[in-house]
Amino acid sequence: MKFFEHKPFDSRTVMGFGVLNGISIGLLNLSLGFNSVGFYQMTKLAIIPCTVILETLFFRKKFSRSIQMSLSVLLLGVGVATVTDLQLNAVGSILSLLAIITTCIAQIMTNTIQKKFKVSSTQLLYQSCPYQSLTLFLIGPFLDCFLTNQNVFAFNYTSQVVFFIVLSCLISVSVNFSTFLVIGKTSPVTYQVLGHLKTCLVLTFGYVLLHDPFSWRNILGILIAVVGMVLYSYFCTVETQQKNAEVSPQQVKESEAVPLISDSLSKVENGGGVADDEPLKVPMWSSKYSRE
Repeated sequence: MKFFEHKPFDSRTVMGFGVLNGISIGLLNLSLGFNSVGFYQMTKLAIIPCTVILETLFFRKKFSRSIQMSLSVLLLGVGVATVTDLQLNAVGSILSLLAIITTCIAQIMTNTIQKKFKVSSTQLLYQSCPYQSLTLFLIGPFLDCFLTNQNVFAFNYTSQVVFFIVLSCLISVSVNFSTFLVIGKTSPVTYQVLGHLKTCLVLTFGYVLLHDPFSWRNILGILIAVVGMVLYSYFCTVETQQKNAEVSPQQVKESEAVPLISDSLSKVENGGGVADDEPLKVPMWSSKYSRE
């Protein structure tokens, strides 16, 4: 449909990224299936500090104390609002740990691959989704049967079930597209902050539209989380402006140090002579002065 340009790049990187993404999705779903909702929310909360640690260790990325403080406030608020019970079990804990690690690595790779190979979020998603789908299709049913003793192909797929499966897939396409776009334009940590905003909105809409039970603890947690998000956005904006302010004077000095037109060209314009055997030094883009 020509919405974007097909841009193939390193096939090994794409294959590894697609397989890792598929494993990450599967592990997150298994973590939700084998743990309580409260423990699953703790798993999602752990993704932000894990991402910060990985980016600090392997990419030498620095997070200021202001950013760390705002993230702490955010995690505290989401934890108060969502974490209710913490029922632990060995299998669920292992699945959660693997889900955290693979999700962090996959989201960091989403950002680094787009910048390294200069591809858009749509181009990366287009290249990696076949490997991601194949990984889930081959491993998912067998792993599901091994852990739950239920065969997904033995389910009674009525027309209503198929409709909602297709609808879920269509919504997932938009979710994947927005995920890659946000991570590529910002960072994995910012994407996780946005994800927790989604959690707060889910709780709010659930109360307003579906009349789900809502306690003062939920309200307090959401308010604390929103404060953390506002602080994070503010400090990110301030630090970005400071970096731009530091870069601009350096660019001006560099442009002043290198003249756009060389001294020999100035001599010609002022009537000065240049020896025949001396090459006339002019910018590559200038066609005004040329020797026949």
